[in-house]
Amino acid sequence: MSLILGIESSCDETAAAVVRDGYEVVSSCVATQIAKHAVHGGVVPELAAREHLVALNPVLDAALREAGVTMRDIDAIAVTQGPGLIPALLVGLNFAKGLALGNNIPFVGVNHFIAHIYGAFLDEAHSALEDKAAYPLLALVVSGGHTSLMLIDSDGRATALGSTIDDAAGEALDKGAKLLGLGYPGGPIMQKTAEGGDPHRFDFPRPLTGAAGKPLAPENKYNFSFSGIKTALLYHVKNHADAEGKLPAELLKDTVASYQEAVVDVLVKKTLSAAKEFGAKTIVVAGGVACNSVLRSRFEELTPRGVHLRLAERKYCTDNAAMVGGLGWHYHRRGAYSTPDIDAFARLPRITRVPFLEP
Repeated sequence: MSLILGIESSCDETAAAVVRDGYEVVSSCVATQIAKHAVHGGVVPELAAREHLVALNPVLDAALREAGVTMRDIDAIAVTQGPGLIPALLVGLNFAKGLALGNNIPFVGVNHFIAHIYGAFLDEAHSALEDKAAYPLLALVVSGGHTSLMLIDSDGRATALGSTIDDAAGEALDKGAKLLGLGYPGGPIMQKTAEGGDPHRFDFPRPLTGAAGKPLAPENKYNFSFSGIKTALLYHVKNHADAEGKLPAELLKDTVASYQEAVVDVLVKKTLSAAKEFGAKTIVVAGGVACNSVLRSRFEELTPRGVHLRLAERKYCTDNAAMVGGLGWHYHRRGAYSTPDIDAFARLPRITRVPFLEP
């Protein structure tokens, strides 16, 4: 039995968790910075870093207390190394280094993107990883920073099929909400505003799907682009705004519902198309946007028979340290630790294997 302490600080959530044997979440604590960033309409990296400095010790203490353990019981520390906001990442990474050195225990830096995929297999869902009939697995990671499709084989080999060439889906929702004056964070507010609206009243574009009548370049078959949807919303508001530059109340709900529908439609269609082409036996949907109820219900409705759908639990969709600690256990069991000189990285590197399926 091994206990891994996970630490997460890639963006605007400060999190710590204790995970047993790679899947049993013993504790998971998150301190949010939403109120701090809401006044700016988005995340300010330097402000996020300062807030992580304030929150890390209290969050760590809360996670250990909730788990009923002390640092003497921890076998290793796993910390998000990237991708993410460099100022924020550095705070958590250096905190973990100091904690490991001070307690004479090993640590490992993990990839936040892969951790999101792994988050769909925590707790009771863990046994699904060992089912050879569940592969190949197609993962859609969709958040404020990422919109990517990755095909994963049972031996851990991974192939990136596509990613966003500009804005991520979560970014498009956040910026859409800001443009409409709805507030921050945009994703949850857009979903709530869209309730009861007509998602088919306005026809927002579906970029890189061939829907505009233009042939789709082969290299973009599974890539995503959401900047065009955002631009279309900008012109839509200009064309329908009242004297104060805002949408009339009777148009707002239908506008948001239609905008959200366009984002969801692209995500679902491309994922299901890739699943069919590559014979995926399982579809995993993870990342912050995977909390969206419309997206979840659309996948539940349209995923074909014979393909297992695994939606990450909402508590493991948004940034958390449980997914980090769980993934870190797979390095720990092989003794594949990091050295103190590792640095944070902002961009997603090329991924060819996932550590949670390596022999």
